[in-house]
Amino acid sequence: MGGAVKDIVSKTELDNLSQSGAPVVLHFWASWCDASKQMDQVFSHLATDFPRVHFFRVEAEEHPEISEAYSVAAVPYFVFFKDGKAVDSLEGADPSSLANKVGKIAGSSTSAEPAAPASLGLAAGPIILETVKANAKATVQDGAQPASTPEALKTRLEKLTNSHPVMLFMKGTPKEPRCGFSRKVVDILKEERVDFGSFDILSDNEVREGLKKFSNWPTFPQLYCNGELLGGADIAIAMHESGELKEAFKDLGITTIDSKESQDEAVKGGGITSGSMGLSETLQARLQGLVNSNLVMLFMKGKPDEPKCGFSGKVVEILNQEKIEFGSFDILLDNEVRQGLKVYSNWSSYPQLYVKGELLGGSDIVLEMQKSGELKKVLSEKGIIGKQSLEERLKTLINSAEVMLFMKGSPDEPKCGFSSKVVKALRGENVSFGSFDILTDEDVRQGIKNFSNWPTFPQLYYKGELIGGCDIIMELSDSGDLKATLSE
Repeated sequence: MGGAVKDIVSKTELDNLSQSGAPVVLHFWASWCDASKQMDQVFSHLATDFPRVHFFRVEAEEHPEISEAYSVAAVPYFVFFKDGKAVDSLEGADPSSLANKVGKIAGSSTSAEPAAPASLGLAAGPIILETVKANAKATVQDGAQPASTPEALKTRLEKLTNSHPVMLFMKGTPKEPRCGFSRKVVDILKEERVDFGSFDILSDNEVREGLKKFSNWPTFPQLYCNGELLGGADIAIAMHESGELKEAFKDLGITTIDSKESQDEAVKGGGITSGSMGLSETLQARLQGLVNSNLVMLFMKGKPDEPKCGFSGKVVEILNQEKIEFGSFDILLDNEVRQGLKVYSNWSSYPQLYVKGELLGGSDIVLEMQKSGELKKVLSEKGIIGKQSLEERLKTLINSAEVMLFMKGSPDEPKCGFSSKVVKALRGENVSFGSFDILTDEDVRQGIKNFSNWPTFPQLYYKGELIGGCDIIMELSDSGDLKATLSE
């Protein structure tokens, strides 16, 4: 390799170099990627043209800790450092943009215009540049698709993600992956012995960009199960290594090639028999207690603040959006509950959401119910209302009666003289009013001071608007204007 390009061998080495403050360019590459090889030649020539800049290469798959630190999802990929910080990045084979960005951190270019080929130096090699440009242009043209409306794209993405029980959106094809991360996930799925569909996101830029927003996941590959995002390469690898991926497929009713073949053979030979699996009285009583331990109870993988599968995380997110208080149980910590609940509820996968001891469903059902508004309706019918914010609660309280008094104590037993005076004034005018004892709720007591910008109590409201405190009420009473004020 020509020029002053060096290979990074550890993240510590990179950290020490970037902290020096010198301009640095990092090239993430892979030996199997043609575009990487072509850009590597351009990279070497730039190293000659910009001697003040440090040029380093990282073989992305050999150093996953460095690749993950900079969210490298494809190669070639470049990261630019200046003054100890990563200031820019570039994905793909684009020599002009690479030269322009190098020029900026070197201090020789401030223009936003793409650098001319000449800025790569006379030795840059016009044939190399033209080859890289032609390849990049061909990729764009091959992946070009007519633009569609957001709704049409959403419908298309929903169909694609649901087109197979296990669906992989990757770079390239299972036979010819075009990035190492995609290849790793393909290998994992083959090891797990599951059938899967795939889509080459390099062939369709609309799907590639749209899926990032659709799934709120910025990188590829993306692995979907039953239409729901499971995660990217890092999650698939971790779940595979821990054995969790096999369990996830099992829980979601996704049969392996081996088990499918076994089932087919059993059917042919009459080997499948029906029958119910019994639960011991002890386990049944335990499960009944667990599903009734909270009004809303979620049996999930992991904890609400640390879900260990995307489906569990989705239901947690929905419950939080609906402001529903709920209990949870991590089924990964108790295999007896995990297996027993499948029989108890006749529901084979997780998460499982229960409301007042009755199974509502899994992630698919909960998601559909939320989209249609049915979830809020069902919960409301069962007396479960989303937790209000303090401001929402104050507004509800203030508007709970046309004339509303926030006081110390109750109208029959006031606990301060000012509250007592206002109660007498209202009763003297035969005004019907509601009341709230601010001594019973510190949140309301302090919150309503800020809400109304009135620091003392009592506070009297009419049709949701503050009338005032004791002094104002007594003045209105003494002038004979109190009843008129509260009946306008």
